[in-house]
Amino acid sequence: MSSPLSAAPKLRMSKPDWLASPKVFRTEVLAGLVVALALIPEAISFSIIAGVDPAVGLFASFTMAVVISVVSGRKAMISAATGAIALVIAPLNREYGLGHLIAAVILGGLIQIVLGALGVAKLMRFVPRSVMVGFVNALAILIFMAQVPEMHDVPWPVYPLIIGGLALMVFFPKVTTVIPAPLVSIVILTVITIAAGIAVPTVGDKGDLPSSLPVPGLPDVPFTLDTLTTIAPYAFAFALVGLMESLMTAKLVDDITDTHSNKTRESIGQGIANIVTGFFGGMGGCAMIGQTMINVKVSGARTRLSTFLAGTFLMVLCIVFGPVVSDIPMAALVAVMIMVSVATFDWHSVQPNTLKRMPIGETTVMVVTVAAVVITHNLAIGVILGSITAMVIFAKRVAHLANVTGVVDPDGRQVVYAVTGELFFASSNDLVGQFDYKDDPDDVVIDLTDAHIWDASSVAALDAIGAKYKQRGKKVTIIGLNEPSAEMHDKLAGQLSAGH
Repeated sequence: MSSPLSAAPKLRMSKPDWLASPKVFRTEVLAGLVVALALIPEAISFSIIAGVDPAVGLFASFTMAVVISVVSGRKAMISAATGAIALVIAPLNREYGLGHLIAAVILGGLIQIVLGALGVAKLMRFVPRSVMVGFVNALAILIFMAQVPEMHDVPWPVYPLIIGGLALMVFFPKVTTVIPAPLVSIVILTVITIAAGIAVPTVGDKGDLPSSLPVPGLPDVPFTLDTLTTIAPYAFAFALVGLMESLMTAKLVDDITDTHSNKTRESIGQGIANIVTGFFGGMGGCAMIGQTMINVKVSGARTRLSTFLAGTFLMVLCIVFGPVVSDIPMAALVAVMIMVSVATFDWHSVQPNTLKRMPIGETTVMVVTVAAVVITHNLAIGVILGSITAMVIFAKRVAHLANVTGVVDPDGRQVVYAVTGELFFASSNDLVGQFDYKDDPDDVVIDLTDAHIWDASSVAALDAIGAKYKQRGKKVTIIGLNEPSAEMHDKLAGQLSAGH
């Protein structure tokens, strides 16, 4: 006789996706290593932009990557210290110091959690494809532009090293894809420069690497209302910019990998990661498009392990192998980032055949997005301006889709106007002028069977039409309203004039 326990179903723990096969595990580990190497100079550079010690940016990249690997909604996406975040918080650090910066990071993380819980991620559905294409192309341009200073006023060996690195990344995958080509390029160029004693800028020239792990603690600020009012505007801007970049990057990775990610979880996860980062003395961050492209598109990573290891390897490289990492030539990392910019750019979107087929409005939106991002170096501004441009073009396009056709009864005692199309603030402006108030019969019927009322402007337009006929002693009857339109019309009709 079997016991109740033996009859109970056995629980099976699902195997992590990075253990699916040795090949997947190897890909994730090597991808994490490549990203970690690329993160070091980036994090140091962003620290300089923010006006803080390099360790602050490196700690942020470590804690962001490790925490987000657990709490994020988008697998394989890399989050760390970023230039956009550095630009937002730099004025706060300059005026009030590091303590206020850290406090703003923690508050910004809390705001991101609240925004995530309120469903701000759902607003991503309103970002048009043309804005997304512009976002991607602008990112590619910014990634390349960020490398230009590393190629200006440098020793001549830098240029052949960059060319050599690019050649390795183009041709090495034809030999084998077991080891990521960017890692091979970095190792070979480092060995060459050290063995030959070539004097070129290195990672160590960017700043000192940390020699120990970060220690948690509270920000060194007075916990007063004055402090809160000081950091709140920066924290809110920090939260919005971080979420926008992270959600746009997540959507891009979704498209590349043909998978769906939980944007609400990603929003909340970004907030959690920034709170943890703040308590560990980091400068905060968000998703990084360049490193994410290295991880996903160049190295082929698809799981959380690569993100976790990118942060872990970052600290290991800084603390244990600091002297070796410091000797990596910047030319090797510049070559990697140039390759990333080329792979990121949507070349199909600028081909002559594509531009010929694409509506001029779509191309305009893409150009506005790219121009705004490149000029301001702020991805959030580009996305917002691109989306607004797309909305204006769409509103202008559909404003003329509302048509009015009038048919007078043979006996001349009634006219029926059939209105078709979408009635909203743009289209309803032209509606009032499409009726013959003077010569119409006394009985006017407006048939809205093939129309839909979307807003108060449309109801106000119908009221104005009725008022014009009433001034001439004529009666107006509205028929054919669908349920939502009837509900809005019944609620607002006669309530929108200046006298109410």
